[in-house]
Amino acid sequence: MTATAAAVRPYTRRISQIERGYLNAAATGTPQLIQMIVEGEGRIDPDELRDAVRSATLASPGLAVRRRGAGWRADGPLPPVVELPAGDGFDAPFLHRDLDVVTGPVCEVGLVAGPPTRLVVRASHIVTDGRGLRQWIADVFRVLRGEEPVGAASVVDDTHFRTAAGKVPPAEPPARLEGLPAILGEGPADGTPLWIRRRVRAAPSAVTARVAAALSRRLVGETGRLIVPVDLRRHDRTVRSTANLTSRLVLDLHRDDSWQRLHGQVVRALLGKREVAALEGDFLRSNPFANSLREAQELDGTRFPCTAIVSDHGRIDTAELRTDRFRPTGFSTLPMLVPYAEMFLSTCQVGDETELTLSCRRRPGAPEAAGAVLDDIEHALTGTR
Repeated sequence: MTATAAAVRPYTRRISQIERGYLNAAATGTPQLIQMIVEGEGRIDPDELRDAVRSATLASPGLAVRRRGAGWRADGPLPPVVELPAGDGFDAPFLHRDLDVVTGPVCEVGLVAGPPTRLVVRASHIVTDGRGLRQWIADVFRVLRGEEPVGAASVVDDTHFRTAAGKVPPAEPPARLEGLPAILGEGPADGTPLWIRRRVRAAPSAVTARVAAALSRRLVGETGRLIVPVDLRRHDRTVRSTANLTSRLVLDLHRDDSWQRLHGQVVRALLGKREVAALEGDFLRSNPFANSLREAQELDGTRFPCTAIVSDHGRIDTAELRTDRFRPTGFSTLPMLVPYAEMFLSTCQVGDETELTLSCRRRPGAPEAAGAVLDDIEHALTGTR
């Protein structure tokens, strides 16, 4: 970013409590990344894409920050555009390299000419979240269509949304679990993510609860633990920000749970603003997963304080991802590994279909076990079981 642009759009903000949690997770050696894939028919010109990325980032400078002490400053490099060969799968090195929040860039874009044409957007989850990155991607496509980017220049952090949420009922922190037996495979893991995608021809309501209920059929014991990410922007929808503004609900899971009970649990937690209450606790004493970097590093991948993270990105508006030469046909994500969670399930709905991606550790038996979990989820979403 040029000195002129920085002078026109000064952008600094403090590192929030949420973002410090992701910095701690990254310190265990586990890359904290959001990866989103737009697939479609047609062509995206690489040079036009570079211009669009530049314009979108000048309007949303939070995607060009670097860590400076206790804050972020938008003096980092713009997200580069990398042309990738067709045919590369999930083992492609581009999908596995980390992004450094000290040196930058904190975001990058891969372009596969296809067919199909793919846009692979990668960003550090330390500085942004799913909603923030999707706002930026929509701006990239606006510029490709010849429109002006909307931008997201707000520098507020989670404290703003704690105030915006109003009165929040106090909540006891979840009980600490020592570790739940692994569901997906046995033996040592190699530390790299295994991604398995599944497109389901159904788009029902209460996807998070239905996914969790299907997962409960695979619990080794009688109980499990679920994390549901929640976007704090719901408490002030006037704010446009690319910051990491995602808190979490921590929910108990029981063997053979019904999706109706789980959906009620999620709704009650949202009505009670539990994701805001979670930010009020003492992170070093009330975290139900790991209270220190050392504890997180000691998790050996055989037992987990959390069974799964289930993140629903909702309905994708494909009109936002269209140009006169490119028609989107799919949208998906590649969830990251989390030190204390066995698996990460990401969902979104495109038209009358649900796109699922499961991320877990590579180990013997994991592909088969993960496939069986996705079979159960597909049956749950289609109502065939």
